[in-house]
Amino acid sequence: MSELEQRCAEAGLKMTGQRRVILKVLDDSQDHPSVEEVYDRAKKIDSSISIATVYRTLSLLDELDLVMRHEFQEGYSRYEVNVDHHHHLVDLETGKVIEFQNEELEKLKAKIARDLGYELIDHRLELYGKKIKKD
Repeated sequence: MSELEQRCAEAGLKMTGQRRVILKVLDDSQDHPSVEEVYDRAKKIDSSISIATVYRTLSLLDELDLVMRHEFQEGYSRYEVNVDHHHHLVDLETGKVIEFQNEELEKLKAKIARDLGYELIDHRLELYGKKIKKD
């Protein structure tokens, strides 16, 4: 049983065969797939899976905070398994999403919240840029 499947079971989610396929697709993803990409990958494993099942499952996983849904200013959602805290840099020319962590940034965010009289509970950070051309 994968970690994601275990987390789903702990959350009380019934584990159907089609849900297991969707979880496998998410676990195996090295990118941030859209609903359609999850559907296409799942269909290769189980041809009976429907796009509606993928939508419902991703929505449920998002509600349970087991996946993260991102928009990345593209007009559609992308998904990733919610396992560790990280941020994203989106290449505006290629659409590539680069994950990163930065300890200085983490300290600065907490300091900003404290300076404003708050305890930082949650946040998201997305950076958008274009690759610098080297001459």
